[in-house]
Amino acid sequence: MTISRKSRDDIKYMKMAGNIVALCHKKMKEIVEPGILTIELDNECNKIIKEHKAIPTFLGYNGFPFSICVSINDEVVHGFPSKTRKLNEGDIVSIDIGATYHGFVGDSAWTYPVGNVSDDCKILLETTEKALFAGIAQMKEDNTLDDVGRAIENVAKSKNLGIVRNYGGHGVGRKMHEDPFVYNYSTGNKIKLKKGMTIAIEPMLNLGCDDVFTKDDNWTVATIDAKPSAHFEHTVCVTDGEPILLTRFDESLI
Repeated sequence: MTISRKSRDDIKYMKMAGNIVALCHKKMKEIVEPGILTIELDNECNKIIKEHKAIPTFLGYNGFPFSICVSINDEVVHGFPSKTRKLNEGDIVSIDIGATYHGFVGDSAWTYPVGNVSDDCKILLETTEKALFAGIAQMKEDNTLDDVGRAIENVAKSKNLGIVRNYGGHGVGRKMHEDPFVYNYSTGNKIKLKKGMTIAIEPMLNLGCDDVFTKDDNWTVATIDAKPSAHFEHTVCVTDGEPILLTRFDESLI
C-alpha cells in the first residue's frame, strides 16, 4: 500500500477544489426543498464547478453519468439525479459532490432534510454528522486509522444506528480514490497517520441494520431493510497539529 503525502502546493490546490465543492453544498442548502427535481441539483452543481474552472470529478467516473450523486431516504450512496424524480416533504437526501481543480480532487457529502422530517431522521442526521467530526478529531499525526474508525463506531453505537460496512472513507488527491481505505468501525488497523496525508472521512449510518445492496441501475446502493440512511463527508488533511478541513467553505478562496 502506497499512501501519498501532499506538498504545500498540492494542499493549496486541494483547498481550491474543496472550496468549489463547499460552494456547491452552500447552494444545495439553499435550494433543497419539496418539489425540486433532483436533476436541478445536478445542473446547479455542474454550473458552479465549471464556472470556477474545475471539472465535475464524478461525471464519467467508471461510467457514472452525472456530476453529483443524489441518494434519497433508504438510498445510501451513488444515487442518480433524475428529470422526473422530485424531493418530497419529509425526505432526507444525501448529496455527494466532487470537483477536480488543477488535477486535485475535493470530495464532500452532506445529508439534508427536505422540509420537516421525522424525529428519527433528525437523530440520524445529527448523529451521523457528529460521527463525522468524531472521526475528524482523530486525524492527528501518529494516531491510527483504527482510532478514526473506532471514534465513528462509538458515536453510531450511542444511538444504536447501523454502520454501512461495504463502503467507507479513502485517500484523496490526484485521484478521487487513493489509499488508504478507512473503515467506519474498529478493525485494529494500525497504519499511522502522517503530516500531509489527505483523506475523505465519510460515515454512512442507518436507522436500521448495517446491510445494503446495489439496485438494478448497478450504481445506487440502498439499505436492505428500506430504512433511511445518512452520509456526511469531508476531505481532511493531517498536520502536526489540528486537522485541516479541505472542503469547508472559505470566502477568501473565491
